[in-house]
Amino acid sequence: MKQKHFIDSHKAVTGLFVLALIAIFDQWQNPTAWIYLALHGTYGLLWVWKGRVFPDKSWEQPATWRFALIAWGGLSVYWVAPFILTWRGVQAPPWYLALCVAMWGCGVFLHFVSDMQKHMWLKLRPGELLTDGLWARVRNPNYLGELLIYLSFALLAMHWLPLALLLAFVVVYWLPNMRRKDASLARYPAFAEYKRRSKMLVPWVF
Repeated sequence: MKQKHFIDSHKAVTGLFVLALIAIFDQWQNPTAWIYLALHGTYGLLWVWKGRVFPDKSWEQPATWRFALIAWGGLSVYWVAPFILTWRGVQAPPWYLALCVAMWGCGVFLHFVSDMQKHMWLKLRPGELLTDGLWARVRNPNYLGELLIYLSFALLAMHWLPLALLLAFVVVYWLPNMRRKDASLARYPAFAEYKRRSKMLVPWVF
């Protein structure tokens, strides 16, 4: 089996997991729980769909059982937010829900569009450095999109723990990956100028 099979399977069952939490903690009448299910459940299905239409080659490698356990264990950290939300019966105010939905929408746009742009660039212009479109001012717009998506999930729980876990994930996993990517792209002559005028994750900030 490939690495993507374990990642995709986890994301695919997230909606069912959240629905089970809603049932266990009797949150059928809680709008916040349903909004969370819609956002995280839909994202999981979109991820699987994306993997079929324009797959990420980095997940096409054969998977070991060690990878499978790490992948499922790591991704399950994101299930802490819906557990806290349903367990505590969190009901966010309407403006807060709207903010999280808007954040999620922007994140999905950045994540999926930038991945599609990269997919087509590598297919049509192999060997050239991608420096335009969503990649013009930030070198990892796909990670920025994921950050907004998972931040919206964490905020819906209205608890510090999901935010702390997301921060840990960014520091331990995302940032090292982005630095390794920069080191790899340094082989392109145009990278020095591209790095000078762009930011790693957040445009004009970082």
